Parts: sequence; C-alpha cells; structure tokens
Amino acid sequence: MASFVLDTRLQEDSVEVGNLDLCTVRLMDDARYPWLILVPRVADIVEIHELGDGAQAQLWREVTDTGRVLTGIYHADKLNVAALGNVVPQLHVHVIARVAGDPAWPGPVWGHGQAQRYGRQSLTDHLDRLRTNLPVNWMMAHS
Repeated sequence: MASFVLDTRLQEDSVEVGNLDLCTVRLMDDARYPWLILVPRVADIVEIHELGDGAQAQLWREVTDTGRVLTGIYHADKLNVAALGNVVPQLHVHVIARVAGDPAWPGPVWGHGQAQRYGRQSLTDHLDRLRTNLPVNWMMAHS
C-alpha cells in the first residue's frame, strides 16, 4: 500500500499549519487572503468520492470546523470552499475567508493578480493564530 506524499506544488505554494484527524492543514502563501488548504492524508486520492464514507464525513467536519475558525479570526463576510484539482490532481480542499473589498471581491481568487508572499513576521503571526485556534497537532506533523 502506498503512503501519503504531499504534491510538490502544494508543498511549494503553502506552509504547514499542522494535522487534523484526517487532513494536513496548510496556509496558502498569499497574504492577500486568509486561505487554508486541507489535504486528506490518504495516498493516491483524486476525488472526494474515492474516500470511504467515514473519511468523507470527517473531511467535511474538518472543512466546516476550519471555516468556522477562519470566519472568527478574520471576520469573513463569506467563505469560499472548493475542491478543484484541475492543476494539482491530489485531493485537496481550499477554505478561503473572503472579506468584502479584498483584491478579488466579489470574484474568485483564482487567476486574480499575483500572489503576495507573507513576510517572515506576518507568516509567523498568522501561523500562531491558526495553531492556537485550530485543533491541529503541530508536533506530530513533523514526526
């Protein structure tokens, strides 16, 4: 049985926040939007329907809980949740806190301008806030 390996593009475009029960949680390295990516730690999965029923339910619980935290931390007006996979086929779910007036509002964030990478201190601050408010296990993510 194959083991879970994170797609290279997801690894390069995001920063690890930690692990939930099913998913690894990553912060998209684009300071324009509070944008998390949840990737189920299951090998060779492309579509949600390929997960078992229990894992599907767990994925949506984690998406819901993550969205609730993002809404609270960033005072989001709307959450955008998507599992596109057109560029990166590995199953991953985007959870993006949108605020009226953000650079892409009210349109989608994809294809809107260039990503603005976090500065070192800003990235540290965001990761600290997320790790404090999400039930992630940060230490296990590194083992």
